[in-house]
Amino acid sequence: MTRDPLLELADRHLIRYVPGFAPFLVDRAQGSWVWDRDGNRVLDFTSGQICSTIGHNHPRIVEAIRDACDRVLHLNSWMLSEEVIRLAARLAELLPAPLEKAIILNTGSESNEIAMRIAKLATGRYEIVGVDQSFHGLTAGVASVTNSVGKQGYGPQMPGSFALPAPYAYRCEIRRESTDHPGCGGCDRTCLEVGFDAFDEASEGALAGTIVEPVLSAGGVIDPPPGYLRRLAEATRARGGLLIVDEAQTAFGRLGTMFGFEQDGIVPDIVTVSKTLGGGLPLAATVISAELEERIVERGFIHVTSHVSDPLPSAVGLAVLDVVIEERLPERAAAMGAYLKAGLRELAERHPLIGEVRGRGLLVGVELVTDRATREPAEDLGGRATDECLARGLSMNIVRHVGANSVWRIAPPLTVSEDEIDLALSIMDDSLAAVTTAGSLA
Repeated sequence: MTRDPLLELADRHLIRYVPGFAPFLVDRAQGSWVWDRDGNRVLDFTSGQICSTIGHNHPRIVEAIRDACDRVLHLNSWMLSEEVIRLAARLAELLPAPLEKAIILNTGSESNEIAMRIAKLATGRYEIVGVDQSFHGLTAGVASVTNSVGKQGYGPQMPGSFALPAPYAYRCEIRRESTDHPGCGGCDRTCLEVGFDAFDEASEGALAGTIVEPVLSAGGVIDPPPGYLRRLAEATRARGGLLIVDEAQTAFGRLGTMFGFEQDGIVPDIVTVSKTLGGGLPLAATVISAELEERIVERGFIHVTSHVSDPLPSAVGLAVLDVVIEERLPERAAAMGAYLKAGLRELAERHPLIGEVRGRGLLVGVELVTDRATREPAEDLGGRATDECLARGLSMNIVRHVGANSVWRIAPPLTVSEDEIDLALSIMDDSLAAVTTAGSLA
């Protein structure tokens, strides 16, 4: 097959920011599907970059963009439009009190950078605690508390950065059960306590905040146990810090509730949202209380970029939230997620490559192993199985756990249908069988 000449042009002129680009060019997208330039369709079980919460090119998003094109796209950062104000107000309506003040931004990295700047300015401190296997962005500040990828070769990290062991029961870093068993059977949050003990020994007593995802997605869909965020909030606040919850991939329904932190019954000091808010456009927000906003403004808070408070993406964000609420997508994600996990567990009965199925709602992880007893990661086989899925018309991420790429991260649009899930399961079934039949399992 002749390679598309545009891909040759990409080879010459694009910086390779990932190990490899897809072997085809996308021509269009709709709902759960993308089509290449030859008309072949691919079932997208990553929702783009986990951003197309309500499916690709949703009519409400297209309508919002068209309306914005007739009104205003971009303004000086000190000018406000109706869309920006209404989006901030809508976020305040959805979030619990006292979270009511938002700054409208572009990406998850930026929203987390601002969250850390707010925590530092508000507390007068500088230390930030993250969690191992986390992902909060790759800009300079948040890269220091992103602990799943991108740490080596870029020089010193931000001073005062610490990492707690991940609440990863399948591969417990504490290994309390025995010296030869890689898991602990069920996380009781000892990793959190041990992590803060280590932090206390190294800390200068200057904790500004802790940043955490409700589910550690890019690090292998690591799902903390119930009560983890509550205990993390207690430990952070006891040391004078603020709790930052990064809801980039989990907000607006993906875990089965509007926000992931709700499931632990807590209210963070700072919440960041991004991916799932923009419906495929760059849009993010950092949200705090009025009291915290007053404190940082008194201390000279400033954040200005070329695209803070832009009208066009804000209009799209309002459309996304309308669809999420009107179509009750959090409830749908809970139901479809249960359906998907049931199907994956049936696959696990036939395919020993599947070591564990985990996650919440429509953020699901499938850990692939060469041996269920030793839990040896199936890095090579996992990559091949992922390639087999793509060749059969299913796109999924394979992401990192400790030391290997061997976890399928499955995150379809919240509008996904049972028929689409059934098709995806069938493709996974065939793909796992193909790599197994090729004689790869010991």
